[in-house]
Amino acid sequence: MSIKKTLIMSFGILAASNMLAQTVVPLYGKEIPNSIASPNEEKWVGRPDGDQWVTGVSIPTLTVFTVESKQVKAPAVIICPGGGYGGLSMSKEGFKVAKELNEHGISAFVLKYRMPSDKTMKDRSIGPLQDAQQAIFLVKENAGKWGIDTTKIGIMGFSAGGHLAALASTHFQQPKIDSKKVSVRPDFSILVYPVISMEDNLTHAGSKSNLIGKDAKEETVKWFSSEKNITPNTPSAFLVHAQDDGAVNVRNSLYYYEALTDNKVPSELLIYPNGGHGFGMCNKTTKDLWLDHAIQWLEDYIFKK
Repeated sequence: MSIKKTLIMSFGILAASNMLAQTVVPLYGKEIPNSIASPNEEKWVGRPDGDQWVTGVSIPTLTVFTVESKQVKAPAVIICPGGGYGGLSMSKEGFKVAKELNEHGISAFVLKYRMPSDKTMKDRSIGPLQDAQQAIFLVKENAGKWGIDTTKIGIMGFSAGGHLAALASTHFQQPKIDSKKVSVRPDFSILVYPVISMEDNLTHAGSKSNLIGKDAKEETVKWFSSEKNITPNTPSAFLVHAQDDGAVNVRNSLYYYEALTDNKVPSELLIYPNGGHGFGMCNKTTKDLWLDHAIQWLEDYIFKK
């Protein structure tokens, strides 16, 4: 039975009707780690498709979309929008997804993570990962206030946001933040047309250049290529990709799934024949909705644990 149905049948309420007002909270306190004092150059632009695109992020935040119930603690998903580490698709790959997750009784947190920049960060390569790990820590720290089940906190990412979500899923044992000994391991991940590898024959060139530089050393490339860092303790993943993706090679998802399988990490892979890149929640080449499959996967394999 779905989380949404449980809420309705047990308490006579619709999860979506009890959403708390969406609020934006700062990711850190007064000091942002790994930062350099600089002017705030963040810019928001509305796109013709209705998306909200933001660039120049140096002050990270979480936009909170919680489901309120005094009887049941909700699972949670931290959403990392994509944008090649040069911008963030905040609406199509963030806010709209969060609202849909709320409809299924899942609280969501849209992460506006820092864009890699030598002007705003001492080490631009780890800034986004610090923000993802801090988001997990912050949700756990405020779980009581937000009504979150701390055993069911996952991470979702689109494109370069998928790369970030995969990094958070493979580099949690040595946090890049002061997590006060709280585990920053996500309980699951949902990766949508993700950039996984930094290898030249697989990666999205813009994402690699923005994050680690096009001429990064071999050991750096390996560390940031999540298919090479999977262990039996890597959280289970649900992956979505289109075979004809011309921006991010479908083998990014295939190789990540293969490595999960080799390490006996139960996961699911959904490949569409068509759809290209950046389709958000709706692949217009099919009536099928990948989020329905992801919700079913969560209910069948993750939330029952």
